[in-house]
Amino acid sequence: MKEILFLAHRAPFPPDRGDKIRSFHILRHLAARARVHLVAFADDPRDLHPAAEYRALVDECVIVPRTKSRLRAALEALATAQPLSVTAFAHRGVERAVRDILARRPIEAIYVYSGQMAQYLPVAGPRTIMDFVDLDSAKFAAYAEDAQGITRWMMQREARMLAAFEREVAGRVDASLFVSEAEARLLPGSIAIENGIDTAHYDPTAAHVPEVGQGPLVVFTGQMDYRPNIDAVTWFARDLLPQIPGVRFAIVGRAPSAEVRALAGERVIVTGEVADVRGWLKAASVVVAPLKLVRGIQNKVLEAMAMARPVVASVAAAEGIDHRGTIRVARDGADFVASVNALLADPVAAAALGKAARAQAIARYDWAAALAPLDPLIGL
Repeated sequence: MKEILFLAHRAPFPPDRGDKIRSFHILRHLAARARVHLVAFADDPRDLHPAAEYRALVDECVIVPRTKSRLRAALEALATAQPLSVTAFAHRGVERAVRDILARRPIEAIYVYSGQMAQYLPVAGPRTIMDFVDLDSAKFAAYAEDAQGITRWMMQREARMLAAFEREVAGRVDASLFVSEAEARLLPGSIAIENGIDTAHYDPTAAHVPEVGQGPLVVFTGQMDYRPNIDAVTWFARDLLPQIPGVRFAIVGRAPSAEVRALAGERVIVTGEVADVRGWLKAASVVVAPLKLVRGIQNKVLEAMAMARPVVASVAAAEGIDHRGTIRVARDGADFVASVNALLADPVAAAALGKAARAQAIARYDWAAALAPLDPLIGL
C-alpha cells in the first residue's frame, strides 16, 4: 500500500472549523487508500491529543503545539526577508519530524495542506501535491487596501513576499490545488479541488440534531477570532440589524473576540463555542454570510444549504459556490436588508428556497465526488 506524508498547518481533527473540515475530509479520503503519516501544528491544546477515532485514521501522528508569538515571528520575518506567514510556522521540531519520517518510511507522495507548510518540503523527493486552499498573497493585498500606517506597510510587504513564495513553491511541486476555480485562475497551471459537505451529518431531519429554541432568528456561524468573520458580524449587527425588525441575531462560533463579545445585547446573541452548530442552523429563520474580505468556498454557506436553510450571502461569500439560485446573493447593505426581510416575511418561500438549497448541496457537493480527482494526482 502506498505511503503518504500529510503536512498540515493545523491538526485536521476534530473537524470543527472551516480549514480543519477540508483537511480532515482530504486526510480521511487518502487514509482509505494509503498509509498516511501526519505531521501538524496545534494552536489549541485540546488538539494535541486526538480522540482514538481520529488517530485510527493514520499510521502515525505527530502534532506539535504552535506557541511562537506574533512579535517573534514578525522579527524573524524582518531579519530573514521572509513572509511572516512562513516564519510563524517555522519550527525545528516539525522539521525533525518530517526528516525522520522521510528517512524511515518509503514515502511515495507528500500532501501539503496550506502554504505555510511548504517550507518543510525536501529539495528533492517524492511526488508532491501543494494544497494552497486560498491564495494568501491576494488576501493580504486586500487587507492592505483597508489598512493604514505601519499595518498597511506590513500587509503590503506580506502580500508581495507571499506572492513570490507561492510562485516559487508552485514551480517545484507536481500539482498546485485551490478550493475554487476563481482561486486557481490566480496562479496559472493550478487545479481546483472544491470543498464538499457531509449531507448525512448536516441533515435537518436527523433525530440527533439538537433544539436550541425558536425564531425568528438570523444566524451567522464561524470561527469568531477570524478577522473576516469579525468584520462581517460587526457590520451586520451595527448597520443592518436595526433595519430588520422583530428578529434576534445569533453569532455562533468559538473564540469570539472582544469586538464580537461587545455586540451582545437585547437583539444579539454571542454563543461562543457550541457542542453542535446544527441546532442553531436548524433554528434559523435565515442564515447570513455578510463577508466582505474572504477567499474560497465558504463551508458555512454549504452547511446552511445542507441544513435546508434560506441563505443570504454577500457576493464574496457566494463566490465559487454552484448554488444555481438556491441562495440569495446581496450586492450591498440595502440589498442584504431587503433580501433578509423578504424571506422573513414569506416563510413558505423561505422554506422552499432552503429545500432547494439542500437538494443542490446533495447533488453538487458530496465529498466523495469532490475529492475523486485527487486519486490520479497522487498516483493512487
